[in-house]
Amino acid sequence: MQLGFITANYVAREIGFNMTEGWMQGDRATNAYYQPLETYGERIGELLALIATQGYTTVDIWTAHLHWSWATPAHIATLRRELDRFGLQAVCYGGRFGENAAEFRQACAVASQAGMHVLAGSTGLLSADRAAAVQILQESDCVLAIENHPAEKTPADVLVQIGDGAGGRIGTAVDTGWWGTQGYDAAQAIRELWPHIKSVHLKDVLAAGAHDTCRFGAGVVPIATCVQLLKQGGYTGPIAIEHEPNHFDPTDDCIAMHQMVQEWWR
Repeated sequence: MQLGFITANYVAREIGFNMTEGWMQGDRATNAYYQPLETYGERIGELLALIATQGYTTVDIWTAHLHWSWATPAHIATLRRELDRFGLQAVCYGGRFGENAAEFRQACAVASQAGMHVLAGSTGLLSADRAAAVQILQESDCVLAIENHPAEKTPADVLVQIGDGAGGRIGTAVDTGWWGTQGYDAAQAIRELWPHIKSVHLKDVLAAGAHDTCRFGAGVVPIATCVQLLKQGGYTGPIAIEHEPNHFDPTDDCIAMHQMVQEWWR
């Protein structure tokens, strides 16, 4: 099992875990903190060291920690060096990957050069020019795993976007928490999307209708059942723990949830 940590768990970290204006407040602050090349090594190294001490060996890198709009070859080389230093492997690139061909090509290039060949998120190019999106994925040897977010109410909505799967280049990143927010059984979503799953984000939420993430077992998502389904089905792709509170540090929860998933898998 590839059990990883999504760096977006720390969306509120650079504003003191006091995110009062929504997701983009944390996104902007994180981009601003990590973009300067002269401090990138120190700052990304400190973040990766924190993740490694929690027991994780793989990570999903959120775009705000290596954004395709500002990442240079030096940023990418620095990230790879720091990953090696802390014994971590980056397996997925998470976020929004632009709206047009030029932006999507840039995002795929950054992901590929950083060793992450699964892009878990979305791009406007897929609906605007699917053929161009598929061509870019093929050229960069990447896979687009569409992550269900507010627009996707049921697995059928995701399947429409996946279409024929483009020879395996397009699939889904199952976000169990967003299925919980939509009031849809995440375990059932896994069953319906099974042939197309490229990545899994294990997330719990306190209640349907909102997206307040929480420690596994405190919310409404059947995380243990989801894990058991993945194991029983022989899933071998990346699995990442996701928990993005606005007003507190999720580190203790992420340590506990890492242990919980390992136990369920055993």
